[in-house]
Amino acid sequence: MLLENLRKKMNASLDNLLKDFGGLRTGRASVTILDNIMVEAYGSHVQLQQVGTISAPEAKMLTVQVWDSSLIKPTEIAIRNSPIGLNPVVDGPLIRINIPDLSEERRKEICRLAGKYAEQTRISMRNVRRDGMDDIKRQEKNKEITEDQSKRLSDEVQKLTDEFVKKVDASLEAKEQEIMKV
Repeated sequence: MLLENLRKKMNASLDNLLKDFGGLRTGRASVTILDNIMVEAYGSHVQLQQVGTISAPEAKMLTVQVWDSSLIKPTEIAIRNSPIGLNPVVDGPLIRINIPDLSEERRKEICRLAGKYAEQTRISMRNVRRDGMDDIKRQEKNKEITEDQSKRLSDEVQKLTDEFVKKVDASLEAKEQEIMKV
């Protein structure tokens, strides 16, 4: 039960990392790079996906079909002010976003950001491991499990952590290759 719980938590951390990676520009149009953009609409901030349809009609272009014409300007401003560095162009109810080629310097900058995301995920996984180890020690102290069971569980928790850290490293390497590909 403990290992299943730890596996779920580590999987959630890995899923968050992959979602964060999806928001990084790679020089190709991907609707996921707009996932984290919040638009001021109806007196609150909502995700861009909740105000319009996002599509990638071409390899170097995204479009946002805004459903409510009163939200076109706030959507344009949200995209322009986002940290992804894109310049939207309003064309009636459609917002066109050209994806420019990335400079070598910008690619390296994005790779560093991907590395930070990966390190945050590794830290999160180590925290999950620590919580699991603390739980094992508590169970042993309360005589709920034997010393041998504690040792075996601790080894399994470490193996699980190592497995997920390898997945993080592999995901980071794949994302870096995708970003640096010209």
